[in-house]
Amino acid sequence: MSRTAILGIIFVVAVLGVIIYSTMNLAHFRVEVCVTFRGQSQCRTASADTEEHALRSATSNACALISSGVTDSMACERSIPTKVTWLKR
Repeated sequence: MSRTAILGIIFVVAVLGVIIYSTMNLAHFRVEVCVTFRGQSQCRTASADTEEHALRSATSNACALISSGVTDSMACERSIPTKVTWLKR
């Protein structure tokens, strides 16, 4: 095998290692959020690097299933969740 091929393989393995390492340690917070909007209720779980991002992602995911249109989605996401359970902090 040529020197260039070996260096290329080492580079690819290093890049894959960095990608895997960064994705494994990124989510420090995990939360389950339940939202009730216009008589419908939905719960979703999300993970993120900060508490705020995890809470916002879980709320957005829950609202996506029980609201329709941009106006409803925004109103739902601004509502107070009916239940918040932190699974990892």
